[in-house]
Amino acid sequence: MITRTGSAQWDGGLKAGKGKVSTKSGALNALPYGFNTRFEDSPGTNPEELVGAAHASCFSMALAMMLEQEGVSGVSIQTTSDISMDKDGDGFAVKKAHLTTKITADADEAKVLEVAEKAKAGCPISKLLNAEITMDATVV
Repeated sequence: MITRTGSAQWDGGLKAGKGKVSTKSGALNALPYGFNTRFEDSPGTNPEELVGAAHASCFSMALAMMLEQEGVSGVSIQTTSDISMDKDGDGFAVKKAHLTTKITADADEAKVLEVAEKAKAGCPISKLLNAEITMDATVV
């Protein structure tokens, strides 16, 4: 089993409170987040953006591995993941994740797109999300 650790500190109430998010590796160190970074456009991060980064990076790595296993070389992958949070009863829930990926590879386009669909479903973060996951994949 592999365990990775993220942590958060929060002080105050929801709207006026402030938080800091960090990772054990130090890649994120006391990065600010709050109501204003989550529901408005203030500088800082938010949980959905962090999940999007995790999803995009996980998918890209899974796709690279799967293409390598198929003997495909010359691989370059650029991916974003848009995480959509919707009203859900009295609160909110992440309902959708949409991957947008541009793939360069020395292989047939149909094959690359087939493998991309498998990576979309098979990457560990896709499996974690209890959401509809869609994708626009382009082979360049």
